[in-house]
Amino acid sequence: MTTVAAAAAAPRSLLDLTFVELEREFVVAGLSPLHARVLWRAFHHGLSQEFSGAPNFLPPLRRWLAEQVGEGRRFFIGAPTETADTASSDGLTRKFLLQLADGQTIETVVMGFKGRHTACLSTQAGCAMGCVFCATGQMGFVRHLRPGEIVAQVRHAQRALRDAGSSGLRNLVLMGMGEPLHNYDAVMTALETISDRRGLNIGPSKITISTVGVVPGILRLAAEQRPYHLAVSLHGATEAERAALVPASRRWPLAELMAACRTYFALTGRRIFFEWTLIAGANDSPAQAGRLATLLKGLDAHVNLIPLNPTGGFAGTATPSAAAKTFQQVLQAAGIPSTIRQRRGIDVAAGCGQLRAEKSRANGLVPAA
Repeated sequence: MTTVAAAAAAPRSLLDLTFVELEREFVVAGLSPLHARVLWRAFHHGLSQEFSGAPNFLPPLRRWLAEQVGEGRRFFIGAPTETADTASSDGLTRKFLLQLADGQTIETVVMGFKGRHTACLSTQAGCAMGCVFCATGQMGFVRHLRPGEIVAQVRHAQRALRDAGSSGLRNLVLMGMGEPLHNYDAVMTALETISDRRGLNIGPSKITISTVGVVPGILRLAAEQRPYHLAVSLHGATEAERAALVPASRRWPLAELMAACRTYFALTGRRIFFEWTLIAGANDSPAQAGRLATLLKGLDAHVNLIPLNPTGGFAGTATPSAAAKTFQQVLQAAGIPSTIRQRRGIDVAAGCGQLRAEKSRANGLVPAA
C-alpha cells in the first residue's frame, strides 16, 4: 500500500471532521445529510461521549455509527483522558492535564471571573519557539495537535463547567502549549468547528489567537481575512532585548514582525493585542516602556502587561506592582491603552506547560530544574 493510500485508510477521529466533511460522509453513504446535523448537535452541543443511548437517532444513523465508528472502523471518537484536574485556592482557575491517544499530554486551563469563563487551549505538544521564560518552550517541540485534539479541549472544558453547574465558556484564547501559527491549518480547521453555530457556537469575536511572532502566519491571517483576534507576544522593543527572551526573533526579526503587524492592520482594520511579560530588571523600565510606545505608534494596539509566572527553568522574577504601574503610565502618556493582567492559578502551575512539566518530573521523566 502506498503512503498516500495508507494515510487515506487510517482511522480518523470524528472530532477532526468539519460539519461539511461529516455531511459529505452521509451523502456518500446514500443517507440524508440531515443525519449529520443530528449527530453534530449531539456531539458538539450535547457534548456526548458515546451515542448508544441517544433517543433521537433514527435507525439509518444508528446503523452508520455501528458500521463506521469504533475499533477497527473508519472513525473513532477521540476524546482525551483526563489525568489531572486542579483548582486554584481562589476558585477562579481550573487546570486540566489531558492525555492523548499516543500518550502525549497537553494542558487546558479554564479561568472564571464574574460568571464569565475563558478557556486557554493548547495547539501543540511542546513548542519549537523556545521562549526562555516559558515552561513549554523549555521542553521543546514534540508534535502538532490534530484539529480534533484542539476541539476536544473545548468539549472537555464545557463538560466540566456543565457538571459543576456553571455557565459555559464565553471566550477562548489559543495561548496554551504550542505556537498556533506554527500549526496553522489544523488550528483554522478546529476553529471552524468550534465557532459553528450548530454545535459549540463560540463566535469568532470571542476567540483570540496568540503568536510569538510567526510572520508568515500573521500575513496569512490578514490575506485570508480570518475573523479572530490577534495577540502578538512582544516582550522586547529592540531587537537585542527581544531576542534575549524570544529566540524566534532571530528567524523573524522585530522590524519584519512589526511590518507584518502593520500589513495586518492595513488589510483588516482590526486592533492588535500585544502581550508583554513583565520581568524584573529585564524589560520593565520606564525607558523600555517609552521604546514600546514608539514601536506601536500608528497601530490600533492594546498592550496586555503580564507579570511573569515563574518557572523552574528560568531565574527571572515578576516585576513588582509599583514598577508595573509606572510602566503602564508611560504607555498611557503616549496614548497606548494597556491592562495589567492578574496572575492566575500560580498555586496550580497554571502557566503554559507548567503542570505537564511538574507531572513529568514527579514521574521521573525529566530532571528537576
